[in-house]
Amino acid sequence: MKWMIASDLHGSAYYCRELLAAFAKENADRLLLLGDVLYHGPRNDLPEEYNPKEVIRLLNEKADGIYSVRGNCDAEVDQMVLKIPVLADYALLPVSERMVFATHGHVYHEGHLPPMKKGDILLCGHTHVTACEEREGYVYMNPGSVSMPKEGTNRGYMTLEDGEFLWKTLAGEVTNSYRVK
Repeated sequence: MKWMIASDLHGSAYYCRELLAAFAKENADRLLLLGDVLYHGPRNDLPEEYNPKEVIRLLNEKADGIYSVRGNCDAEVDQMVLKIPVLADYALLPVSERMVFATHGHVYHEGHLPPMKKGDILLCGHTHVTACEEREGYVYMNPGSVSMPKEGTNRGYMTLEDGEFLWKTLAGEVTNSYRVK
């Protein structure tokens, strides 16, 4: 199974369309969003073509293959309009002998780790900064932000297939990789 993983759309219809086009081009089986789907939050400027209602329409059209965890800008009212699940604080994905703990990053993060075994992967959004770093006992990963990347990182996403994570720009250019051992 091929997963596509992205985070922090923040209501940008423009980048939602770009992401869904990349999803189709990747021919991935599932899209996992790591939160902050519809709203920009009080600390962020409005993203390009900010239009949460259009993002709702776009995601609902593809709802059968999309899942999401809750971000700090997501609320229960979002679940009333979205056909995809958006209220779980985390999702667990088994990859080889490891577990991927996928979450937004505002509750569980490097400073507040969830229960994990040695070698597991903490997969977060929230910071808008791409990352793949081996830590003592776990691996920290972040796909960055689709609509508002920070610290000079690219707009993009990750794919996960056959134990290999690839970080890609929205154009599909590979910028990093990690193979689960």
